[in-house]
Amino acid sequence: MRQLPLGVRLRDRATFASFEPGDNTEALRHLVARAGGQGAGVTWLHGPDGAGKSHLLQAAIAQAEPGRRTGFLPLGELAGTDATLLDAWRELDLLCVDDVQAVAGTRAWDEALFRLYRDHEDRGAPLVIAADRAPGDLAWSFADVRSRFAAAWIFALQPLDEPGRLAALRRRARLRGIELPDETVRFLERRFPRDMRALYGLLDTLDDAALAAQRRLTVPFVRQVLGE
Repeated sequence: MRQLPLGVRLRDRATFASFEPGDNTEALRHLVARAGGQGAGVTWLHGPDGAGKSHLLQAAIAQAEPGRRTGFLPLGELAGTDATLLDAWRELDLLCVDDVQAVAGTRAWDEALFRLYRDHEDRGAPLVIAADRAPGDLAWSFADVRSRFAAAWIFALQPLDEPGRLAALRRRARLRGIELPDETVRFLERRFPRDMRALYGLLDTLDDAALAAQRRLTVPFVRQVLGE
């Protein structure tokens, strides 16, 4: 059973297979194990936008072992709500909480996160947290919550370098059944933002256009779609 707050959807392409690990192989293996019911405790992922934090959290939920009760909470979208909502999510077998930096430092949220930590620690159920910084770098309202999360499994996700971004585009295209010539990959990487979320969105747009026109994603066709 999978739980999501109202209005929240998992991205359908956020899977472990579509994640290009680059220097993040250890974090990927760790999350695959947690999704498969191996291991317990609290895990903390941190890194800049586009490093793959949300992708890994959503993949863990989407590909969790059948029969497990799982949940995904994007706190960046829920920061304006009552912090006690976290208490309703404390009995799951696997919970992934994204964008904790959006609420950290607010007493009510810090206390709710502290209770969440203790519950998962006591039950031996995996809790996976993601933020833009390590737990010791957030402005928590009290020391105990900082020290608890500092004792978690901590992984600093590294953004992909240029070869990694090219490999990620090829991987995503291959999984979607898209033929993406090398020259098109290089063109896209040179001309557009290096944030993987933006590149993936561009790939979706081009795939829709190519399907409608029954064309290959050659550089001339890409230029035409983008109005260049």
